Amino acid sequence: MADAKRSELHELLDRIPEQEIESAREYLRTLVDPVEAALLAASEDDEPLSPHERIALTEAERRQRRGETIFSHDEILGEFGLTKP
Repeated sequence: MADAKRSELHELLDRIPEQEIESAREYLRTLVDPVEAALLAASEDDEPLSPHERIALTEAERRQRRGETIFSHDEILGEFGLTKP
């Protein structure tokens, strides 16, 4: 019985219109992962950026426009007070 239901689900997935695939994927992920469901249901962060965050975002956007790595591994480690071993 479970195999037949699983087989039917596979058939239904194959018939989902292309423009609906992402929505179906997100929905299915919420069924198997409660954290995913919580993230999708969470409200958008509306807290204003701090001056430090605004500067970091501006620099990241500049790097992205130049095709550079947005943040190097060393910069990320440094943000948490860490260094490479």
